[in-house]
Amino acid sequence: MLNNKISKAVRLAIAFGTASTAVFAANSLAAEEGVEKVERIQVTGSRISKASLSQPAPIVTISAEDIAKAGTPDLGSILAELPAIGSTDTLVGNNDSNEAAGVSSADLRRLGAARTLVLVNGKRHVAGAPGSSQVDLNAIPSALIERIEIITGGASAIYGSDAVSGVVNVILKESFDGLQFNASVGNSTEGVGTENHSFSIVAGTEIAGGKGNITFFAGKDRVRQVLGTDLRQANAYGTVDNPLDTGENDGIPDRITVPNVLSERISDNGVINPFGADGSIYTFNDMGIAELMPAREASGSFAFGNFPDGCEFCANTQEYENLLPELEKITIGSTLNFNITDDHAFYSDFKFIRSDIEQQFQPSFRFGNININVEDNPYLDRDLRQQLLDEGTSNISMAKFFGELGNRSADNKRELFRIVTGFKGLFTLSETDFDYDFYYVYGQTDNRRKTLNDLIPSNLTAALDAVIDPATGEVACRSQVESLQGEGYTDPAGVNPSACTPYNAFGFGQASDAAKDYVSADVTRTDKITQEFIGGSVTFDTGEFFELQGGAVGFAAGFEYREETSESITDEFTKAGFLTSAATPDAYGEFDVTEGFIEVNLPLLTDVDFAKELSLDAAYRTADYSHAGTADAWKVGLLYRPIDDVRIRGTYGQAVRAPNITEAFDPQSPGFGRVADPCDADNIGDNPNRASNCAALGIPADFQANDNVSVDVISGGNPNLESETSTSLTAGVVWTPSFFENFSVTVDYYDIEIEDAISFIATQSIADNCVDAAGGPDQSFCSQIDRDPTTNDVTLVRSGYLNAAATTTRGIEADFDYNMNLADYSLEGDLKLNLFVNHLIELEDFEFQNRPDKVNVENGEVGDPEWQARFSAVYKYNDLVVNWTSRYIDRSARFDLSPEGDIEEDLKPGYVGSIITHDISANYHVFDNTRVGFGIRNLMDKLPPAYISASGGDEAIYDAVGRRFFANLSVEF
Repeated sequence: MLNNKISKAVRLAIAFGTASTAVFAANSLAAEEGVEKVERIQVTGSRISKASLSQPAPIVTISAEDIAKAGTPDLGSILAELPAIGSTDTLVGNNDSNEAAGVSSADLRRLGAARTLVLVNGKRHVAGAPGSSQVDLNAIPSALIERIEIITGGASAIYGSDAVSGVVNVILKESFDGLQFNASVGNSTEGVGTENHSFSIVAGTEIAGGKGNITFFAGKDRVRQVLGTDLRQANAYGTVDNPLDTGENDGIPDRITVPNVLSERISDNGVINPFGADGSIYTFNDMGIAELMPAREASGSFAFGNFPDGCEFCANTQEYENLLPELEKITIGSTLNFNITDDHAFYSDFKFIRSDIEQQFQPSFRFGNININVEDNPYLDRDLRQQLLDEGTSNISMAKFFGELGNRSADNKRELFRIVTGFKGLFTLSETDFDYDFYYVYGQTDNRRKTLNDLIPSNLTAALDAVIDPATGEVACRSQVESLQGEGYTDPAGVNPSACTPYNAFGFGQASDAAKDYVSADVTRTDKITQEFIGGSVTFDTGEFFELQGGAVGFAAGFEYREETSESITDEFTKAGFLTSAATPDAYGEFDVTEGFIEVNLPLLTDVDFAKELSLDAAYRTADYSHAGTADAWKVGLLYRPIDDVRIRGTYGQAVRAPNITEAFDPQSPGFGRVADPCDADNIGDNPNRASNCAALGIPADFQANDNVSVDVISGGNPNLESETSTSLTAGVVWTPSFFENFSVTVDYYDIEIEDAISFIATQSIADNCVDAAGGPDQSFCSQIDRDPTTNDVTLVRSGYLNAAATTTRGIEADFDYNMNLADYSLEGDLKLNLFVNHLIELEDFEFQNRPDKVNVENGEVGDPEWQARFSAVYKYNDLVVNWTSRYIDRSARFDLSPEGDIEEDLKPGYVGSIITHDISANYHVFDNTRVGFGIRNLMDKLPPAYISASGGDEAIYDAVGRRFFANLSVEF
């Protein structure tokens, strides 16, 4: 497909040819005699090289040494320890997702991984999750990383779509000569079982008499599974209604957080009469003998309540959930760099990665929608049968977690292949040097996603209807005993009905293996994600023709043509609707985009009074998307140094994000959701328009909705989506006082506003907007809702993606850096101190940008603390390096801080207190070629409160594991 459209990209390249520009090569800057040579480098955020401190945008750099002392192979979690990056898409953050299981991504500014562009050596990387642009950072071998550069703020003008909140650029080592063996291991010191280990070999050599270098890499990483109940502080914490509460604003917490919040209405052992009152809800011991469930002390919801003394057979959902998934990864790869001439080089690299992931979810369950024939079922405890019959009950409902089948585990295999080839170098026209880089990249990710042990509800219904066959005296399914079927009987089984095997659901593990096989099956989905692009850039300066007072004008320009596809295929069994999983259809989407960009650097002034340096940057990119039309991005940047010690810098621009494949192309498919009915008598007073609008819909004022069950949802992509746009401002100052050698301070303010943001409209929002509008029900939303004509309950909600939302974030970051030569203090060694502080002023989401009164305030809540800080001290003495790192997370609210949200009285404790953790590590070159390292993370074993499980989402910001050690070894030959 790429070859068919390559002429379009070539035409674009020619169009830019006359304006083409190239990066200043450091070695091309011939210093004048007697003038100190200025080191110029290329860093993320610009294709034009500049002096290292002359960048208008702040850049955070993570070194290979920083990665090594983190003690984990999860690169995403390493980056998430920076205040600017959220933890929501790390291994822990994704532990409730099947399609993203094992994926670890960066979430800059907490605007979502979809708005963070990840590059490898300045080039895009194929996604790890279907339908998205979300790059799995674990697909980048840590042993090959030289450094990671992070620029926050819109960078679409430089790199294209998805760089709304910034760019993470992983820069790999260009060449390697020799053989290096690396090994590391880590585990909890407190028995939590967080074992991980990594092994890798890097081998490289010069070829063709030193003209080139070829490097091979192979590695294996493993992360052991950690369940929620493995945590020392785990004790089924949850919230319940406070029995002492007398109402709003009484000074008494409405809800309190307590341990042992369990469910007596569902269990692995089965529950009879789950909707009944205390004293009528029965469970079974493992052998199937009935016993009453104990009464809860306080209620958290209909299904869950507090059992201070525990409850042997109650459900505890933590038993089924991961903190960390099981991850095993094998990586092989190679790089080749070859100098064709002194000025022209060929480069390439390829890699293949296979990851095996196992992630746990709750087992399949039935909550009350199981019917037991009391008189006929031979498995039912005889005493309970007689009691129910004496009460006149011949049929009764049942609830059960089918843990005896095994958890609905995600058993996934992910294979990723990527190849990069290109030519780069320098050519001269007249007396002007041009640097160029032309490249081709192909990447492919293949996922096989299995959800194990799902139920076949129709078969379960048949298997639970067990009877004694009068002809044989054996237990059989009623569907197989014609004499007991009665008039009008219909076999409920939808799959292989003639093979029905009776299922004993009373107790745990009482069903036969044949019965388990009959009522369950696995869901299999396969994904294929491809990314293919060609591109090129050239740079030059105007030194041959003219110069400004500050020097020659630098230009960079180029083009890129890219195609992306994503395909997800669901097995026919699931598509037929036989399982509890939604019968999702196959999904396929593709788009292509042609882009061109130009960048200019104007060195206006240098070494004049009150302007030691004054430069202006500008960039513009235009993109033509096959599915979203034209999108333009631009930015301007200013760097001003009035005196030697102070630099003032800033950037302002517009960034874009085109809809991804899921958002644009996902087919309309069924699912399930929850709706707290706004017309329910308990909710109708939450908005002044609801009462009249609900009445207009024919719903009575005293309506009591059945909110305890899921409603059907139909949702999918929207082919009419447009690119979302954002404006981004970063402004700051750099202070390097001449009277304080090796000390620097940077302070930067950032402000990002996203308009026409693409968002999935939640089922609850559709229900609320239907009846919250002034002047009558809003038919654009009400038409998306079906209600039962008899009960008025919501039965179906239609949803999807819209360019409807807006997001704003503002904050201040400060970076203090001091390098001390301790010889100045008559001491040995060197000491480097760094303090990085982030103050989040605002993070607000507007699900509907035309409703600014409906704002969701995130700053100050769990996951988005108002203050974060990271301090490090690195001491070096000869071959010894010792590091101390501390991380601070500010007090954060557990309740909704939005204007129409909650108040502190609504929940106790209302806050998670501030937390400081400390890490210490050291590495030592025991021989010239051998380095050993050791460290302890969370040295003081500081844990968040026990009610913070850190199991995904916002809570992933906290370290719930506690103290753990790591050790590593590196040997070079």
